[in-house]
Amino acid sequence: MRFLLRFVSFLLLVGAVFGATIDTITSVADSAVVLTPIGTVWTLFDPASLTGAEARLAASGLPASAGEGFRWLLAQPAFAVALALSLLFWIAGYRRPPAAGRFAA
Repeated sequence: MRFLLRFVSFLLLVGAVFGATIDTITSVADSAVVLTPIGTVWTLFDPASLTGAEARLAASGLPASAGEGFRWLLAQPAFAVALALSLLFWIAGYRRPPAAGRFAA
């Protein structure tokens, strides 16, 4: 399980670096700061799943603030969201070193 969590963390980290690189290249080309929101990236890859997620969130019976939080998340830069998720998956798959040390008997 740890391997899977670390692997997903690695893939999200690669995606974050790739997204930041694309945003950097676009920013230099446009001579202005360009940050691609995660909602735009999600729509690019699978627009049906985004509308499905919004519909499930609306039908779930959660307070309206959950929908506002979801829209706020969709407005955040894609590289930052991927980086935060990568950190969370890495934390979940982290293994503490033994307390006695590496060479303890």
